[in-house]
Amino acid sequence: MAVTTFNNHAAVTKSDSTNFSQESAIYVGTGGNIAIECWGSSTSVTYTNVPNGTWLPVSARKVLSTGTTASDIVRGFN
Repeated sequence: MAVTTFNNHAAVTKSDSTNFSQESAIYVGTGGNIAIECWGSSTSVTYTNVPNGTWLPVSARKVLSTGTTASDIVRGFN
């Protein structure tokens, strides 16, 4: 598996309306469910039972507050 590095990281504020400024991979510090929308789609998807300390290699444009129970979420982007 290839390793991806990021030049920037930021804490995530869950929101049903606010998009990130660029596509981002998602790190889940404290596990649970995480609902996201990806760039190029307005359809949301919920990853269930995501364990603590997991990177989701996605192109997220937002982490939704509705449906997200995980916390300590960080995004990585370039």
